[in-house]
Amino acid sequence: MPASLTYPGVYIEEVPSAVRTIVGVPTAIAAFVGSAARGPTDAPAHLTSWADFQRSFGGLTADGALGYAVFQYFQNGGGEAEVVRLTGAGAEASTLDLGGGSELTASSAGTWGDGLRARVDYGPVDDGETYNLTVRDTATGATERFTGITTSAGSARPVDKVLRSSALVSSTGDNTVRPAASADPAPGKDPFADPVGGAPATYVQASGGAAGADLTAGDYTGSEADKTGLYQLLKTDIFNMLVLAPQTVGGAVPDGVAATALELCVDRRAILLVDPPAAWDSVANAATGAPNHPLLGDSARNAAIYFPNVLFADPLDNGVPKAFPPSGALAGVIARTDGQRGVWKAPAGTDASFSGAVGPSLEMNDLENGRLNPIGVNCIRRFPLIGTVSWGARTMRGADSLADQWKYLPVRRTALFIEESLFRGTKWVVFEPNDEPLWASVRLNVGAFMNSLFRQGAFAGSTPRDAYLVQCDKDNNPQAEVDKGVLHILVGFAPLKPAEFVVIEIEQLAGQLQV
Repeated sequence: MPASLTYPGVYIEEVPSAVRTIVGVPTAIAAFVGSAARGPTDAPAHLTSWADFQRSFGGLTADGALGYAVFQYFQNGGGEAEVVRLTGAGAEASTLDLGGGSELTASSAGTWGDGLRARVDYGPVDDGETYNLTVRDTATGATERFTGITTSAGSARPVDKVLRSSALVSSTGDNTVRPAASADPAPGKDPFADPVGGAPATYVQASGGAAGADLTAGDYTGSEADKTGLYQLLKTDIFNMLVLAPQTVGGAVPDGVAATALELCVDRRAILLVDPPAAWDSVANAATGAPNHPLLGDSARNAAIYFPNVLFADPLDNGVPKAFPPSGALAGVIARTDGQRGVWKAPAGTDASFSGAVGPSLEMNDLENGRLNPIGVNCIRRFPLIGTVSWGARTMRGADSLADQWKYLPVRRTALFIEESLFRGTKWVVFEPNDEPLWASVRLNVGAFMNSLFRQGAFAGSTPRDAYLVQCDKDNNPQAEVDKGVLHILVGFAPLKPAEFVVIEIEQLAGQLQV
């Protein structure tokens, strides 16, 4: 009601609605952690295409596992990715000495920066204080030009501020120094081209870049407090899948890293995609090794392991087939399945094909597949006319002997999706009066969200009553809990479990005698 009613007439008042729409979170954002030739090392880079990776991290490099994993992710239907670049001890960024204390530093560590070249000029009018700077990356041809850089104290365009927009360099020298102008090139010649016949260089060449030592377990795990290593992912809003890339395609992630990554996945409601160990070079070795894998604790409900590696044509080797870890491509298959069918659809079967794959590195028959599936190993198979496909949909708690409620990957991922969506969509409830009006509003909003999933086919059951439940009332919020400031919301759902085994019964019918 309005604060005061003073005159006869009609008063209009807007009443707040109890409806607060809960929106489902994304389910197909993959995170990648590994080594790259270039790129930022202090925060994850959000990518939406392979071209983004090429611009930020330099694309594919010979034997670089991270680049191939991201390439196969986008090749197989991936849409968004968070990439964390790691560097080993001793990694250094290249520098460009412009003279007089003016210095530039490459935007990230690595030998890539040694390919940078810079030019200084004073045109078109030399006022004795300003200058122009041009920087080129000779490896990619990317060129940046900055004009009107000033050197006077308190000026509006000092070099350190101007270069904040640069993707190639930053200023680490004296802002008040105007570097000497570069030599002019011969008419019609590229000023960044190598000098010919003893002519003076028309640019400043970068040097001093270092790739650093091989990655260690400490480089991967970093520090949770400082948000380094894989804990850089704490700076992201959300990711749903995590891929750990070894330093080289044929290498392995250091011991202990996967366990740390799995705990991070549990905390962030994500799934860790695990590659087969190098020792799994046969079905027999995989069958022996799987029951002794180090990730078989309760947290393994948030992990899935696949076997064997997959053969892809190598773009850097004239398309020659090469065995790659499957996790990058599988992340793409999962993202594609989510987009086409939903997170509740198992990322396996004839639709879960690998784009660009030549085949699995090890062919399996049904009996060999039957040795691995009951112990929670998802197999990658090749079938005539269908191609190479993911032929398993279990978590690492999916062994038959465990009888775990999170046996199936789509069931676990659906639960994580609901958890994250409700976690974000019910924050408005905090500090609201904890009584029946609030409980009714919670039931309305959470029930509307669950019903929308039911209509999309996310749950088993033919009616909403059979498919899900939402309880928030005096039965699960007694006065003792209300007095402690606690609100309980019970949400249940009937999961869709994949038809893993299809049994067709065939019976021969005898003719029936009519009497």
